Amino acid sequence: MTLSSPDRFDVAVVGSGIVGLGAAYAAVRRGLRVVVVDRTDRPVGATIRNFGHLCIGAQDGPARAYGEASRGIWLRLAADAGFWARESGTLVVARAEDERTLLEEAARAESDEDGGIRLLSPAEVTDLAPVRPEVVHGGALVPGDLQVNPREAAGAIVRHLAALGVEFRFRTAATEVGTGFVRTTRGDIAASDVVVAVNHDVDQLLPEAAERAGVIRCALDMMRVSADLPSPLRAPLLTGWSLVRYRRFAGLGTATALRERLHAERPELAALDLNQMYTQLPDGTLLLGDSHHKAMQPDPFQPEAAFDAFLAEARELFEVGGLRVLERWQGVYAAAGEEFLIEEVAPRVLALAATTGIGMTTGLGLAEIETARVFGWGGSGSPDAESSAGDGTETTAIVGGAGTTATVGGIAQEENA
Repeated sequence: MTLSSPDRFDVAVVGSGIVGLGAAYAAVRRGLRVVVVDRTDRPVGATIRNFGHLCIGAQDGPARAYGEASRGIWLRLAADAGFWARESGTLVVARAEDERTLLEEAARAESDEDGGIRLLSPAEVTDLAPVRPEVVHGGALVPGDLQVNPREAAGAIVRHLAALGVEFRFRTAATEVGTGFVRTTRGDIAASDVVVAVNHDVDQLLPEAAERAGVIRCALDMMRVSADLPSPLRAPLLTGWSLVRYRRFAGLGTATALRERLHAERPELAALDLNQMYTQLPDGTLLLGDSHHKAMQPDPFQPEAAFDAFLAEARELFEVGGLRVLERWQGVYAAAGEEFLIEEVAPRVLALAATTGIGMTTGLGLAEIETARVFGWGGSGSPDAESSAGDGTETTAIVGGAGTTATVGGIAQEENA
């Protein structure tokens, strides 16, 4: 190829979701010239359609390592790019004895130095969340987890990276990648290193890699509601349905019996593949969800039964005077047999994706670690960041952007996941 010098870069990243942004951030911090290509005009995919819950402590294996690496990067970006984030930890409510037993098993499985779980009494749970006292058998706080507003964070990261010198070419689709080049609908780009981070659309650009990994799509339903709650939700809230999904809990001995009980008692919720969880945004609204349906191309039609279930379960769990639906949406993310797609599909062409619903939790660390490993990038590793998570007894907000206020121990009542 004969290319003009403005189209020559050290690194070309295809995709402006959280993994692509993480790759661009890793590169630009090392002094490399970076371009990001995306067919849309801003991040609009899974990166903005989630709870904003960075659920690090519920992971294990590589996901835990990527999540721990992501944590410091998120905190540094929140401070430098100016978006809201809080070190909240994660609250788990046990509504039955078998759920409490599973939390106790998880707490015994790891030491405090490894991110130990703090068990809570029913009274401590109701101090941290406006849940009905009569449904609470106990709970736990998982320290170190974070919360951001994904709709705000992605755009802020784009602006910050642009200020650092990353060039963004939106409304530009990549049609082919190979060693040293990215072919796009607006011309060819030469780059020493290429990162493909297009999540489920990897089957469009790199179909063979997607087939090798078994990538399909997972569609989920979510909603945002205005909730008349007597007090704020101090941290993202998980339930028993969450415990049987996240690997740190789901792999334990007592998880099988819990899963069987939940499915037997509530087959309609099992049919939705429910993860009953909640986050509260700084404006006080609640994010509810979520259901899951996997297919090569899921139908776009969203069953009202899922949204009815979200509302009914929220009313059963919370002391809430009323719920008013503000938004409903469908998210789509890559799913496969393994949690991550990491493949050098050609020399110095790296495909990266979180192939389960933990991209926000792991994506920045995945990009940081794997680009450095595959491309041999030296220089700075994960940015250092101050952490005040401690034992999880308090939450600390790091706030950036207009119209937000830092708080300690709760949400600033002024401002999704």
